[in-house]
Amino acid sequence: MAEDKKIKTNSVKAWLLAARPKTLSGAAVPVMIGVALAYVDAIEYGTDSFSWIAALLCLFFAFAMQIDANFINDFFDFVNGTDDAETRLGPRRACAQGWVKLESMKKAIAITTCAACVIGLPLVYYGGLEMVLIGMICVVFAFLYTTYFSYQGLGDLLVLVFFGIVPVCCSYYVQLHTFTWQVFLASLACGMVIDALLIINNFRDRDNDREAGKNTIIVHLGAEAGLQLYIGVGVGAIILGGTFLMNGHILAFVFPFIYLVLHFITYLKIKRIYQGKALNLCLGETARNIFIYGVCVSVGLLLL
Repeated sequence: MAEDKKIKTNSVKAWLLAARPKTLSGAAVPVMIGVALAYVDAIEYGTDSFSWIAALLCLFFAFAMQIDANFINDFFDFVNGTDDAETRLGPRRACAQGWVKLESMKKAIAITTCAACVIGLPLVYYGGLEMVLIGMICVVFAFLYTTYFSYQGLGDLLVLVFFGIVPVCCSYYVQLHTFTWQVFLASLACGMVIDALLIINNFRDRDNDREAGKNTIIVHLGAEAGLQLYIGVGVGAIILGGTFLMNGHILAFVFPFIYLVLHFITYLKIKRIYQGKALNLCLGETARNIFIYGVCVSVGLLLL
């Protein structure tokens, strides 16, 4: 608490904490995988259409949308009473702690939303007008996730779509103007890996969420089912990674087993700790594991 008092309202440090820079790895991983797949296939098809500018635009758009979603989540969870400075178990949030004023957060949401649109607009040149529709859907669901879907137990589905299918497939599409079954299955695997972060978050907050009327999948199914879901998404991602093996990308299939070992170790820690703020250690480990998965798949693709 003493540390909280040192953070001045609307200071640079306050905004950095509100942006949650550690979550940016989750935004980067799907783009990394989509770009790696596109780069390898561009070489295989003998096309010179691959553009690093388009790849960077996808990455920066993902970063902007992630920060925007974090601001939206911070604001609406506090307004709806889901975040409480006294009962919250997870990392402290800017609005709930008074680090950022509500009016300032409203303006920040407007700015980051516009910034994401400006960053993403040039992708129309590479991927066509359909990129406008994709961008609009991303913005709309960034709001709907916190304000509606997360309360209905549909947050995991949205993670699968917007941290798996959409970023991986779109990062590939803007390069080669198509996508394959391999890309789609890789996007599902990526979404499952990143969903582990939401699962551990909801597992930790299950009691508070139940009281707040936030019916996450963990609240619906219970803690034990949540544990099985956590280990299940990791194993499922590896199984889906068999598509790399069938397409000759042996290392892209083998390297992620490093991730699976780390994922299983984190699962055992979650099972042992089971509840309380101590689970935040597992939250950090899960974020690390996600990044390692992205590196393993991307490097595995590029090396062979």
